[in-house]
Amino acid sequence: MLAQKVLQGLTKGYTNHPQLERFRAHQDPLAAIGVYLQGIHAEAVSRGYNFDGSKIVHPGPAEIIDVTDGQMVFERGHLLTKLTVRDPERADDLPEGALDPHPLFRVVVGGVASWERP
Repeated sequence: MLAQKVLQGLTKGYTNHPQLERFRAHQDPLAAIGVYLQGIHAEAVSRGYNFDGSKIVHPGPAEIIDVTDGQMVFERGHLLTKLTVRDPERADDLPEGALDPHPLFRVVVGGVASWERP
């Protein structure tokens, strides 16, 4: 939700957050973040979490965003590191190999995003 507010120009902070590059580069950044948040909302509901979907200001549709396979590998490693500390059982259950991307993303060949710190 913070990313949505940043893209709306409603915050003073986080305006230069590098992970917003993929949304800013989209032809309709608010639609793209809206579709992304819809996916997060659906996952939250399926897990029994509270997520107020009415706060999504532009639910899409939006054109697909390419994400590299290198970025997906990086994200999986980041997730595994967090789960190992926070929920070791869940870390053990994380499947080997590639994870399914968010429906907004299409995986293409490539390296890790330029904004990531190794």
